[in-house]
Amino acid sequence: MNRVFDSSGPEGKVRGTPQQIIDKYNQLARDAQLSNDRVATETFQQHAEHYMRMLSEATREMEVRREEQERQNRERQIERDREREERLARQEQQAASQPKPVEQTEVPADPAAAPQPDVIEASVESGLVETPETQPKPKPRQRRKPRPKPVEQTADQAPAAEATVPTSETPDASE
Repeated sequence: MNRVFDSSGPEGKVRGTPQQIIDKYNQLARDAQLSNDRVATETFQQHAEHYMRMLSEATREMEVRREEQERQNRERQIERDREREERLARQEQQAASQPKPVEQTEVPADPAAAPQPDVIEASVESGLVETPETQPKPKPRQRRKPRPKPVEQTADQAPAAEATVPTSETPDASE
């Protein structure tokens, strides 16, 4: 159906898929009919019919192949289902042939009602390896405040600068 053909018709070569060639020959037949050329019209219609038969044959073959594949797929699925049933039957037979335990303990519906294991206190000598997750986390260090940058002074500005420094920044004698 998607195969490309070269058709050597009366007007020259026509290339394309069967459907494209059919459309082209039908168009040429209409053009010939409009120009009152009955022989050319008939010729183009015969060429179009030839490719219509090829197209229908290809479609039929594809349908047969598709049906064959579907039949094979159904057979494979039936075979898989049969094998699955046989495997389940074998598993059931094996389970039935195994001896059952003499004493079966009932499992309570509520897990909290079931007997609980004793909790053992972990000691330093338990043999376990310490991991980073079990170690105490260190306290975060406080950041230091940055020091103020000293102001550069020239020789004639030195006495005036001391007078303008606020008293809160001058060191106390008691410190």
